[in-house]
Amino acid sequence: MDILFVCGSAEAGKDGVGDYTRRLCAELLHRKHDVRILALCDHQSNFFVTENQLIGKDQVTVYRIPVATDVKQRFVWTKQIVNDFQPDWISLQFVPYSFNPKGLPFWLPSFLKNLKGNHKLHIMFHELWIGMDLDATIKSKCIGLLQKQLISKILKTKKEVVIHTQTDLYKSKISKLGYNAQILPLFSNIAKSNEAEHKGMVYHSDLRFCVFGNIHYGAPVEQFIYDLKLVLSISKEVRTLKFVFIGNCGAEIEEWKKVLKANQIRFEVTGFVNDFEISEILSSCQYGISTTPYLLNQKSGSLASMFDHELAVLCVARNWNVRGFKPKVSSNLMKYENHKTINSFLDKKFTVLNDNNLEFVATKFLSGLN
Repeated sequence: MDILFVCGSAEAGKDGVGDYTRRLCAELLHRKHDVRILALCDHQSNFFVTENQLIGKDQVTVYRIPVATDVKQRFVWTKQIVNDFQPDWISLQFVPYSFNPKGLPFWLPSFLKNLKGNHKLHIMFHELWIGMDLDATIKSKCIGLLQKQLISKILKTKKEVVIHTQTDLYKSKISKLGYNAQILPLFSNIAKSNEAEHKGMVYHSDLRFCVFGNIHYGAPVEQFIYDLKLVLSISKEVRTLKFVFIGNCGAEIEEWKKVLKANQIRFEVTGFVNDFEISEILSSCQYGISTTPYLLNQKSGSLASMFDHELAVLCVARNWNVRGFKPKVSSNLMKYENHKTINSFLDKKFTVLNDNNLEFVATKFLSGLN
């Protein structure tokens, strides 16, 4: 198949959805599909350019339209790309804030509708609308209502549309709009190192927990550390605690560092490291910590990477609930509540699944189109 992927930005390492799309394209190229990427609102490009981006040994053709481009010119360039490539599918990788800084790309529905051709439309909803949680502000709910209306208009641009999303929550919300979405899990953006492939042989005297990527606000850090120490104090096995913070963790890391110092628990902050080093560090840990609210963990790329490296993960996060929705039980993710959940978590064995494997996700993506 010939597939044109449409996302916001495509600078490597600067846009999560762009990185996701590029890795998926590389896998599809291996399978002899002709795939290209169109970045409609690129924040790192000052000119409209066509370039080849390297993923491993593969080159993906990428068209980059600067974010400052007016909608009329953006459409002219996009129409030219579609006419020249004549894709079987246009795959919209949707995040509202990728196409407008306020998350309200009012121009997008008519833009898609006016793109004439024989292509079919696929949409991957990486995000929907804000303000769906019980504690959302009035402002968030108002913006979310507008985003919801925009999404409904986008879904109506074609008589038939194939829809994927990565969370059960989003699937249920799309269902209430009258459409059927298939679950397409996130794959890990971190390729496994040789050490990761032989993880069973690795052992450390430290009990190592890793926190990978941006740390969300509101996690009950102090209570979690208190309960963790309580559980370990009555354990027969003596292990020394260590936390490893990987990558750009954001401002919230300071709260974690403060609590760990107060409890005399060792920690390491790696800062930015390359993919190979990330894989090595993940392989050296026994458990992962996620600070993403439990209902949203299916959309966490960091969680997908930890799962792919066979780490059971404990969700230590603020409460974030949606009226009328209850999540399914996850095989390798447990929600922290008290010392009892920590005790159960430490006894938990990892269940090997393929869900966050790139090859598995690519196969599921293609079967969804077929």
